[in-house]
Amino acid sequence: MRKPIIAGNWKMFKTVSEAAAFFEQVKGKAEVEGVESVICSPFTTLPALTEAARGTSIAIGAQNLHFEDNGAYTGEISGEMLTELGVSYVIIGHSERRAYFAETDETVNLKVRAALKNGLTPIVCVGEKLEEREAGQTKDLCKVQTSVALQGLSAAEAAGIVIAYEPIWAIGTGKSSTAADAEDVIAFIRGVVADLYDQATADAVRIQYGGSVKPANIAEYMVQPNIDGALVGGASLEPDSYIQLIEGAK
Repeated sequence: MRKPIIAGNWKMFKTVSEAAAFFEQVKGKAEVEGVESVICSPFTTLPALTEAARGTSIAIGAQNLHFEDNGAYTGEISGEMLTELGVSYVIIGHSERRAYFAETDETVNLKVRAALKNGLTPIVCVGEKLEEREAGQTKDLCKVQTSVALQGLSAAEAAGIVIAYEPIWAIGTGKSSTAADAEDVIAFIRGVVADLYDQATADAVRIQYGGSVKPANIAEYMVQPNIDGALVGGASLEPDSYIQLIEGAK
């Protein structure tokens, strides 16, 4: 049985003091048996959050990492640095990274391997643009993105990662894929993993939906057999909303 995982992606929001105040408000309330709670925050807030999360069941994640452990990469952060802080998860290949920072399927793969090498669990984002969806390319695109992201991984490594299906047209727009449509694509992605490895590996991989998920619609997604949680942007920024999302995933 796959354990549902709700991961808040704070993007470029919250100062250190704001992050600490948020955590104090969700501590205990966002710790729900049977659901994994994750907060993926800006680099500057990670030390405060990993310290605050000690002794709780809430995991802390980063939003990116470099694929090298060290080197002359001004402004970058390595997996080794994140691991030392006590970070558990890292988002890789978010559509905003792909669109604004030249992230490619190939660099996503390098980053996935770097994360695993340093004991981090990758949350690998895949998804299509509106024009690609309208052209009927959703599944072909998700197949390529998933296949390249997993390249070079063993079955055991692949089984332990998290995949987030995030249709780009639904991120931050207020529009969301219907639960049935999201289930259809996510079931397809699971099939891609099965083709790459085997059914047991595919059955172990947790696959989230992301794209304007909020407390009002989380339950619709969670009743689908292949949807194992959500990667949530705006709705994860308020303590009450984040708590409701965790409770809705039970």
